[in-house]
Amino acid sequence: MTAARILAVAVDCHRPEPLAEFWAAAMGGAKTRSWTDSHGRTYHQVDFDDGPALLFQPVPEEKTVKNRLHLDLTPVGRDQRSEVERLVVLGAKVLADPPDDPWIVLADPEGNEFCVLPPR
Repeated sequence: MTAARILAVAVDCHRPEPLAEFWAAAMGGAKTRSWTDSHGRTYHQVDFDDGPALLFQPVPEEKTVKNRLHLDLTPVGRDQRSEVERLVVLGAKVLADPPDDPWIVLADPEGNEFCVLPPR
């Protein structure tokens, strides 16, 4: 039986191009591309060889509450703390580092929350 698959995870933002650049760097230099829809809005997309793309779409409104959906990342080739430090250098901000949980909560440059877990 054929089923649907996730093509992209769309992220609303004010500045799609720099946010796509942040996430491309965060994900190890993934490929980016941009395209314009029939209304003249330009989207920036981070493509991966395996799995859905990250699509950054321009919106006028500000982010006002916690994300209902977020990404969980795990480092490859480094420990969790080193990965968090690398992401902060790229422009992320640490929001929470709960001592009793295995994740560290960060926000990307536009305030979208995501978590970094220990390597798997």
